[in-house]
Amino acid sequence: MIRALKLHRIAPGASVQDRGRVGYRAFGVSTGGAADPLALAEGAALLAQSTDCAALELPGSGGVFEATAALRIALTGAPMRVALDGVPLVWNASHAMPAGARLEIGGATSGSYGYLHVGGGFDLPQQLGSRSAHLAAGIGAVVQAGDTLPIAEDRGQAVGFCLPLDNRFDGGILRLIQSFQTDLFEAATRERFTDTPFSRDARANRMGMRLDSEGEGFATSVGLNILSESILPGDIQITGDGTPYLLLWESQTTGGYPRIATVIPADLPRAVQTPAGGVLRFRFVTRDEALEAERKRRDHLRALPKLRTPLVRDPSQIRDLLRYQLISGVTAGDSQDEEE
Repeated sequence: MIRALKLHRIAPGASVQDRGRVGYRAFGVSTGGAADPLALAEGAALLAQSTDCAALELPGSGGVFEATAALRIALTGAPMRVALDGVPLVWNASHAMPAGARLEIGGATSGSYGYLHVGGGFDLPQQLGSRSAHLAAGIGAVVQAGDTLPIAEDRGQAVGFCLPLDNRFDGGILRLIQSFQTDLFEAATRERFTDTPFSRDARANRMGMRLDSEGEGFATSVGLNILSESILPGDIQITGDGTPYLLLWESQTTGGYPRIATVIPADLPRAVQTPAGGVLRFRFVTRDEALEAERKRRDHLRALPKLRTPLVRDPSQIRDLLRYQLISGVTAGDSQDEEE
């Protein structure tokens, strides 16, 4: 039987994502890939498989899915309500999904992007070295109800692991480094920027997010007369009306709006996972502090497989509890050791 996942219902904007495309910025194609790369790595750790495996990215809510064969699954990113054949499952954990079972994933309880991983990864054709849908570049497309997603061979077996819950799903402080145009903003403007609480606009997408605030906007001393330059995820552009836009993984590769600062890579998962209306604040750090944060980020990614622990299931939620040998080494009580 073909290993696949049937999509009976799916959230608008859901897509298959992996680590994205590297080496195509000169041709106008940004990296793309999972909006939250940390969630992608967490799923790989829970299933003990490569971080190259593609997962299903769920913006805001999930859907209803059916397995055509026995699968291993993992759930990471923004916590969502989830049940397998009506039995609630733990988020940020790996589980067995029998053939014919129906998985129901509801809305996010915090955060913005949840991820459904399968053992072996989704086996879509690669385009420019990636299985990711790059919606802004017109590569691939969102998935829809009625689709059947093929799954590659799964060489693993273990399930029933979980990872510690992270706190990146409710906004917070994002660390900044200076960009090429930071000095074009007056010191008072930069200070006001870091003193201002921003809320994530509801119209955010995989390209970027608008940052709303009260009071006047943020302008440079030279207006908008900036030559178009290369753009990277994390750059914060200031548009003509003084509104900041935080650019993400599917952003354009060049742009002419001045950039007041750049969010460091270690903090982009927190930015991406901030829900609509969530509050974000900013703080400048030095280059050395940014490099230290990057070192810690990479160390954390390497350590993820060691951080997983066995998932302790709630006996009240185990339908076939009597099939399990809960205590080993117990006799009927009326036998004696032959040596006695």
